[in-house]
Amino acid sequence: MYNDAISRPSAPPSLGRRRGRRRGDGRIAAFFAAPSVIGLALFTLFPIVMSLVIAFFQWPAVGTRTFTGLGNFATLFDDPVFRRALLNTLLFVVLYLPLNLIVSVGLAVWISPRIKGRRALRVVFFLPVVTPMVANAIVWRLIYQPGGLIDGSLQSITGAHAPNFLGEQGWAMFAVVAMSVWQGFGYNMLVFSAALDAIPPHILEAAQIDGAGPWRLFFRVTLPMISPSMFFATTMTLITSFQVFTQPFLLTGGGPGIDTETLMMFVYDQGFSIYQFGLASAGAWILFVLILGVTGLQFAGQRRWVTYDA
Repeated sequence: MYNDAISRPSAPPSLGRRRGRRRGDGRIAAFFAAPSVIGLALFTLFPIVMSLVIAFFQWPAVGTRTFTGLGNFATLFDDPVFRRALLNTLLFVVLYLPLNLIVSVGLAVWISPRIKGRRALRVVFFLPVVTPMVANAIVWRLIYQPGGLIDGSLQSITGAHAPNFLGEQGWAMFAVVAMSVWQGFGYNMLVFSAALDAIPPHILEAAQIDGAGPWRLFFRVTLPMISPSMFFATTMTLITSFQVFTQPFLLTGGGPGIDTETLMMFVYDQGFSIYQFGLASAGAWILFVLILGVTGLQFAGQRRWVTYDA
Protein backbone atom coordinates (compact mmCIF):
# COMPACT_ATOMS: atom_id res chain seq x y z
CA MET A 1 0.00 0.00 0.00
CA TYR A 2 2.87 2.33 0.70
CA ASN A 3 4.28 1.84 -2.81
CA ASP A 4 0.83 2.41 -4.33
CA ALA A 5 0.52 5.69 -2.45
CA ILE A 6 3.92 6.80 -3.67
CA SER A 7 3.24 5.96 -7.32
CA ARG A 8 -0.27 7.38 -7.41
CA PRO A 9 -0.27 10.64 -9.44
CA SER A 10 -1.41 13.77 -7.70
CA ALA A 11 -4.81 15.12 -8.59
CA PRO A 12 -4.80 18.00 -11.12
CA PRO A 13 -5.65 21.42 -9.72
CA SER A 14 -9.29 22.30 -9.89
CA LEU A 15 -10.68 24.70 -12.48
CA GLY A 16 -11.42 27.31 -9.83
CA ARG A 17 -7.88 27.17 -8.51
CA ARG A 18 -6.45 27.64 -12.03
CA ARG A 19 -8.72 30.61 -12.67
CA GLY A 20 -7.68 32.16 -9.36
CA ARG A 21 -4.03 31.72 -10.27
CA ARG A 22 -4.60 33.40 -13.65
CA ARG A 23 -6.38 36.32 -11.97
CA GLY A 24 -3.48 36.71 -9.57
CA ASP A 25 -0.96 36.71 -12.42
CA GLY A 26 -3.09 39.23 -14.30
CA ARG A 27 -3.23 41.58 -11.30
CA ILE A 28 0.57 41.40 -10.89
CA ALA A 29 1.10 42.09 -14.60
CA ALA A 30 -1.37 45.00 -14.51
CA PHE A 31 0.41 46.45 -11.46
CA PHE A 32 3.78 46.51 -13.22
CA ALA A 33 2.33 47.73 -16.54
CA ALA A 34 0.19 50.48 -14.97
CA PRO A 35 2.92 53.19 -14.81
CA SER A 36 3.81 52.75 -18.49
CA VAL A 37 0.16 52.63 -19.58
CA ILE A 38 -0.71 55.72 -17.53
CA GLY A 39 2.31 57.59 -18.89
CA LEU A 40 1.42 56.59 -22.46
CA ALA A 41 -2.16 57.77 -21.98
CA LEU A 42 -1.25 61.09 -20.34
CA PHE A 43 1.76 62.12 -22.40
CA THR A 44 1.06 60.51 -25.80
CA LEU A 45 -2.55 59.49 -26.43
CA PHE A 46 -4.20 62.47 -24.73
CA PRO A 47 -2.02 65.09 -26.52
CA ILE A 48 -2.67 63.37 -29.87
CA VAL A 49 -6.43 63.44 -29.36
CA MET A 50 -6.34 67.03 -28.12
CA SER A 51 -4.26 68.18 -31.09
CA LEU A 52 -6.87 66.68 -33.42
CA VAL A 53 -9.63 68.52 -31.54
CA ILE A 54 -7.70 71.81 -31.55
CA ALA A 55 -7.14 71.50 -35.31
CA PHE A 56 -10.85 72.19 -35.86
CA PHE A 57 -10.92 75.31 -33.69
CA GLN A 58 -9.54 78.80 -33.83
CA TRP A 59 -7.60 78.35 -30.62
CA PRO A 60 -5.58 81.40 -29.51
CA ALA A 61 -3.50 81.33 -26.35
CA VAL A 62 -5.81 83.90 -24.77
CA GLY A 63 -9.35 84.60 -25.86
CA THR A 64 -12.42 82.85 -27.18
CA ARG A 65 -12.06 79.52 -28.93
CA THR A 66 -14.23 79.22 -32.02
CA PHE A 67 -15.12 76.07 -33.93
CA THR A 68 -14.04 76.45 -37.56
CA GLY A 69 -14.36 72.91 -38.91
CA LEU A 70 -11.97 72.55 -41.82
CA GLY A 71 -11.28 76.29 -41.84
CA ASN A 72 -7.77 75.92 -40.45
CA PHE A 73 -6.81 73.46 -43.17
CA ALA A 74 -8.22 75.75 -45.87
CA THR A 75 -6.33 78.70 -44.37
CA LEU A 76 -3.08 76.76 -44.46
CA PHE A 77 -3.37 75.77 -48.11
CA ASP A 78 -4.17 79.38 -49.00
CA ASP A 79 -1.06 80.55 -47.12
CA PRO A 80 1.95 80.97 -49.49
CA VAL A 81 4.36 80.48 -46.58
CA PHE A 82 2.81 77.10 -45.76
CA ARG A 83 2.90 76.03 -49.40
CA ARG A 84 6.56 77.04 -49.65
CA ALA A 85 7.34 75.19 -46.42
CA LEU A 86 5.68 72.09 -47.87
CA LEU A 87 7.73 72.34 -51.07
CA ASN A 88 10.93 72.93 -49.08
CA THR A 89 10.23 69.82 -46.99
CA LEU A 90 9.66 67.71 -50.09
CA LEU A 91 12.86 69.09 -51.64
CA PHE A 92 14.81 68.22 -48.51
CA VAL A 93 13.44 64.66 -48.56
CA VAL A 94 14.24 64.21 -52.26
CA LEU A 95 17.82 65.38 -51.74
CA TYR A 96 18.54 63.88 -48.33
CA LEU A 97 17.13 60.37 -48.68
CA PRO A 98 19.18 59.12 -51.67
CA LEU A 99 22.36 60.83 -50.48
CA ASN A 100 22.02 59.29 -47.02
CA LEU A 101 21.45 55.81 -48.45
CA ILE A 102 24.27 56.05 -51.02
CA VAL A 103 26.82 57.23 -48.45
CA SER A 104 25.66 54.65 -45.89
CA VAL A 105 25.75 51.70 -48.28
CA GLY A 106 29.05 52.79 -49.81
CA LEU A 107 30.81 53.05 -46.46
CA ALA A 108 29.25 49.80 -45.22
CA VAL A 109 30.59 47.98 -48.27
CA TRP A 110 33.99 49.61 -47.84
CA ILE A 111 34.20 48.61 -44.16
CA SER A 112 34.27 44.94 -45.04
CA PRO A 113 35.71 42.17 -42.86
CA ARG A 114 38.98 42.54 -44.78
CA ILE A 115 39.49 46.16 -43.68
CA LYS A 116 41.77 46.59 -40.68
CA GLY A 117 40.39 48.73 -37.90
CA ARG A 118 36.79 48.33 -39.06
CA ARG A 119 35.47 48.53 -35.50
CA ALA A 120 37.24 51.82 -34.89
CA LEU A 121 35.93 53.16 -38.21
CA ARG A 122 32.40 52.18 -37.26
CA VAL A 123 32.73 54.15 -34.04
CA VAL A 124 34.16 57.17 -35.87
CA PHE A 125 31.38 57.18 -38.48
CA PHE A 126 28.70 56.72 -35.82
CA LEU A 127 29.94 59.56 -33.60
CA PRO A 128 27.97 62.33 -35.40
CA VAL A 129 24.73 60.44 -34.70
CA VAL A 130 25.23 60.53 -30.93
CA THR A 131 26.79 64.00 -30.84
CA PRO A 132 24.23 66.69 -29.88
CA MET A 133 22.77 68.17 -33.04
CA VAL A 134 22.96 71.68 -31.60
CA ALA A 135 26.74 71.38 -31.23
CA ASN A 136 27.05 69.95 -34.73
CA ALA A 137 24.96 72.76 -36.20
CA ILE A 138 27.11 75.42 -34.50
CA VAL A 139 30.29 73.83 -35.88
CA TRP A 140 28.83 73.61 -39.39
CA ARG A 141 27.66 77.21 -39.17
CA LEU A 142 31.27 78.22 -38.48
CA ILE A 143 32.41 76.12 -41.44
CA TYR A 144 29.87 77.63 -43.83
CA GLN A 145 30.07 81.29 -42.85
CA PRO A 146 32.18 83.83 -44.80
CA GLY A 147 35.72 83.62 -43.51
CA GLY A 148 35.07 80.12 -42.21
CA LEU A 149 36.84 76.90 -43.04
CA ILE A 150 35.53 76.52 -46.60
CA ASP A 151 35.90 80.18 -47.52
CA GLY A 152 39.34 80.46 -45.94
CA SER A 153 40.61 77.29 -47.61
CA LEU A 154 39.33 78.39 -51.00
CA GLN A 155 40.93 81.81 -50.63
CA SER A 156 44.28 80.31 -49.70
CA ILE A 157 44.22 77.97 -52.71
CA THR A 158 42.59 80.02 -55.48
CA GLY A 159 42.25 83.53 -54.05
CA ALA A 160 38.47 83.44 -54.68
CA HIS A 161 35.72 83.62 -52.09
CA ALA A 162 33.29 80.76 -51.50
CA PRO A 163 29.57 81.46 -51.82
CA ASN A 164 27.66 82.53 -48.75
CA PHE A 165 26.18 79.07 -48.29
CA LEU A 166 23.71 80.05 -45.58
CA GLY A 167 22.77 83.48 -46.91
CA GLU A 168 22.33 82.97 -50.65
CA GLN A 169 19.31 81.54 -52.39
CA GLY A 170 20.06 78.27 -54.09
CA TRP A 171 22.81 77.34 -51.66
CA ALA A 172 21.11 77.30 -48.26
CA MET A 173 19.04 74.14 -48.75
CA PHE A 174 22.04 72.23 -50.11
CA ALA A 175 24.05 73.35 -47.10
CA VAL A 176 21.34 72.05 -44.74
CA VAL A 177 21.19 68.74 -46.65
CA ALA A 178 24.97 68.28 -46.52
CA MET A 179 25.07 68.85 -42.77
CA SER A 180 22.10 66.48 -42.29
CA VAL A 181 23.73 63.69 -44.31
CA TRP A 182 26.91 64.01 -42.25
CA GLN A 183 24.84 63.94 -39.06
CA GLY A 184 22.69 60.93 -39.90
CA PHE A 185 24.48 58.50 -42.22
CA GLY A 186 26.20 56.62 -39.38
CA TYR A 187 23.03 54.90 -38.16
CA ASN A 188 22.13 53.45 -41.56
CA MET A 189 25.77 52.55 -42.11
CA LEU A 190 25.68 50.29 -39.05
CA VAL A 191 22.41 48.72 -40.23
CA PHE A 192 23.86 47.93 -43.66
CA SER A 193 27.16 46.77 -42.21
CA ALA A 194 25.35 44.24 -40.01
CA ALA A 195 23.29 43.08 -42.99
CA LEU A 196 26.42 42.59 -45.10
CA ASP A 197 28.07 40.57 -42.35
CA ALA A 198 25.02 38.28 -42.29
CA ILE A 199 25.33 37.30 -45.97
CA PRO A 200 26.58 33.70 -46.21
CA PRO A 201 30.07 33.77 -47.78
CA HIS A 202 29.37 30.73 -49.98
CA ILE A 203 26.72 32.68 -51.91
CA LEU A 204 29.21 35.39 -52.85
CA GLU A 205 31.86 32.80 -53.67
CA ALA A 206 29.46 30.92 -55.94
CA ALA A 207 28.58 34.11 -57.81
CA GLN A 208 32.27 34.93 -58.27
CA ILE A 209 32.96 31.42 -59.57
CA ASP A 210 30.13 31.91 -62.09
CA GLY A 211 31.96 34.95 -63.40
CA ALA A 212 30.17 37.82 -61.64
CA GLY A 213 32.31 40.96 -61.48
CA PRO A 214 32.29 43.46 -58.58
CA TRP A 215 29.41 45.58 -59.91
CA ARG A 216 27.32 42.63 -61.03
CA LEU A 217 28.00 40.92 -57.71
CA PHE A 218 26.83 43.98 -55.80
CA PHE A 219 23.66 44.76 -57.77
CA ARG A 220 22.55 41.18 -58.50
CA VAL A 221 23.56 39.42 -55.28
CA THR A 222 24.56 41.72 -52.42
CA LEU A 223 21.85 44.35 -52.83
CA PRO A 224 18.94 41.86 -53.00
CA MET A 225 20.34 40.07 -49.94
CA ILE A 226 20.32 43.27 -47.87
CA SER A 227 16.99 44.53 -49.27
CA PRO A 228 15.12 44.01 -45.94
CA SER A 229 17.64 46.29 -44.24
CA MET A 230 17.36 48.70 -47.16
CA PHE A 231 13.59 48.78 -46.72
CA PHE A 232 13.91 49.45 -42.98
CA ALA A 233 16.50 52.20 -43.48
CA THR A 234 14.51 53.83 -46.29
CA THR A 235 11.29 53.87 -44.27
CA MET A 236 12.86 55.24 -41.10
CA THR A 237 14.91 57.82 -42.99
CA LEU A 238 11.80 58.99 -44.86
CA ILE A 239 9.90 59.47 -41.63
CA THR A 240 12.69 61.42 -39.93
CA SER A 241 13.46 63.53 -43.02
CA PHE A 242 9.88 64.78 -43.23
CA GLN A 243 10.25 65.96 -39.62
CA VAL A 244 13.44 67.96 -40.22
CA PHE A 245 13.58 70.94 -37.88
CA THR A 246 16.78 71.43 -35.90
CA GLN A 247 19.21 71.71 -38.81
CA PRO A 248 17.48 74.55 -40.73
CA PHE A 249 16.32 76.18 -37.49
CA LEU A 250 19.89 76.53 -36.21
CA LEU A 251 21.77 76.97 -39.50
CA THR A 252 19.53 79.37 -41.41
CA GLY A 253 16.48 80.12 -39.27
CA GLY A 254 14.41 79.27 -42.33
CA GLY A 255 16.22 81.81 -44.51
CA PRO A 256 17.26 83.40 -46.66
CA GLY A 257 13.69 84.58 -46.74
CA ILE A 258 11.74 81.34 -46.42
CA ASP A 259 13.97 79.23 -48.67
CA THR A 260 14.67 76.67 -45.94
CA GLU A 261 11.41 76.96 -43.97
CA THR A 262 10.11 73.42 -43.35
CA LEU A 263 6.75 72.10 -42.19
CA MET A 264 8.03 71.48 -38.68
CA MET A 265 9.39 75.02 -38.50
CA PHE A 266 6.06 76.38 -39.75
CA VAL A 267 4.19 74.41 -37.08
CA TYR A 268 6.62 75.64 -34.43
CA ASP A 269 6.20 79.27 -35.51
CA GLN A 270 2.41 79.03 -35.52
CA GLY A 271 2.27 77.39 -32.11
CA PHE A 272 5.07 79.05 -30.15
CA SER A 273 5.68 82.37 -31.91
CA ILE A 274 2.21 83.69 -32.70
CA TYR A 275 0.29 81.22 -30.49
CA GLN A 276 -2.23 80.09 -33.10
CA PHE A 277 -2.62 76.58 -31.78
CA GLY A 278 -5.42 75.69 -34.19
CA LEU A 279 -3.28 76.38 -37.24
CA ALA A 280 -0.29 74.66 -35.64
CA SER A 281 -2.32 71.52 -34.91
CA ALA A 282 -3.78 71.51 -38.42
CA GLY A 283 -0.28 71.77 -39.90
CA ALA A 284 0.94 68.94 -37.69
CA TRP A 285 -1.90 66.69 -38.84
CA ILE A 286 -1.21 67.51 -42.49
CA LEU A 287 2.38 66.43 -41.88
CA PHE A 288 1.16 63.26 -40.17
CA VAL A 289 -1.11 62.35 -43.09
CA LEU A 290 1.74 63.03 -45.53
CA ILE A 291 4.13 60.76 -43.61
CA LEU A 292 1.44 58.10 -43.23
CA GLY A 293 0.71 58.14 -46.97
CA VAL A 294 4.36 57.90 -48.00
CA THR A 295 5.01 55.12 -45.47
CA GLY A 296 1.94 53.25 -46.70
CA LEU A 297 3.25 53.42 -50.26
CA GLN A 298 6.56 52.06 -49.03
CA PHE A 299 4.89 49.06 -47.41
CA ALA A 300 2.63 48.50 -50.43
CA GLY A 301 5.57 48.43 -52.84
CA GLN A 302 7.99 46.39 -50.76
CA ARG A 303 6.95 43.08 -52.33
CA ARG A 304 8.38 44.20 -55.66
CA TRP A 305 11.92 44.74 -54.48
CA VAL A 306 12.37 43.33 -50.96
CA THR A 307 13.64 39.75 -50.77
CA TYR A 308 13.24 37.97 -47.45
CA ASP A 309 14.45 34.53 -48.58
CA ALA A 310 18.10 33.83 -47.84
